[in-house]
Amino acid sequence: MSAHNGTAPFRFGYGTNGLADLRLDDALALLADLGYDGVGLTLDHMHLDPMAPDLPARTHRLAGRLAELGLDVTVETGARYVLDPRRKHGPSLLDPDPDDRARRVDLLIRAVRVAADLGAHAVHCFSGITPHGTDTDTAWKRLADALTPVLDAATAAGVPVAVEPEPGHLLATLADFHRLRGHLGNPEHLGLTLDIGHCQCLEPLPPADCVRAAAPWLRHVQIEDMRRDVHEHLPFGDGEIDFPPVLKALAESAYQGLTVVELPRHSHAGPHFAEHSLHFLHQTAETATRTPSLAPVPAPPHGDPSATPEGSTPS
Repeated sequence: MSAHNGTAPFRFGYGTNGLADLRLDDALALLADLGYDGVGLTLDHMHLDPMAPDLPARTHRLAGRLAELGLDVTVETGARYVLDPRRKHGPSLLDPDPDDRARRVDLLIRAVRVAADLGAHAVHCFSGITPHGTDTDTAWKRLADALTPVLDAATAAGVPVAVEPEPGHLLATLADFHRLRGHLGNPEHLGLTLDIGHCQCLEPLPPADCVRAAAPWLRHVQIEDMRRDVHEHLPFGDGEIDFPPVLKALAESAYQGLTVVELPRHSHAGPHFAEHSLHFLHQTAETATRTPSLAPVPAPPHGDPSATPEGSTPS
């Protein structure tokens, strides 16, 4: 069963997109055994395939397993090829073809239903990259129009949609998130996924200040290390982020959901990095909440030879 190990108010999870070489039940058992509080469940062909038959029945069985293991859950929709075996993250909410946009909308509505059945605290999504030849105003209109039925489903289900600013996407920054909210009339069930590494990568504010600025809209948090101007998800200690101020800002916010480790390029050594990450986060949380000086916590070496990235591509 999961345990906090004295780091309340934090609830840490690990993303199944970083455990893609494990069967879902094995991944969940691993996370519970390590002491995680929850899981960021990416709906994908190997982990609760959202397009395969009998999704409600499979979701019901998974809900029982999560309850048995004591794991909370967020539903994530960033699978690379779940809709199109040839286009990474395609089709998107911005595609010129309305039928293609509808396929992504359908996936997100399925995800909302899965989240409601699992008791998940949010459904994560992102805008997608602006297609070549599409002007910015058209792209924003497509995004708002496409998300409207998703938000209707989320409102009916009582599950917030947490859109993620993603480097290189139309919606890339916190400012872009507020632009979307304005387009949609500030709907109650539209919230924010804040990826701490993305803050380090491209936001003008330091990551801890991003947490404070985003706090009223936070519905999901992803966390990993990263370097400025380089969109590469890194194990803790391999990037530039000073994490105690980040966790202190999270502790002082009203955020009640999971903080999920996001290492999709490290599935080849997923169990190793899951263990390493939770150890680091627990140490950092203790520093953030109990040490006034907020001295940085060095990440312990993760030098298992099998943990060397193997020619992976960006998430």
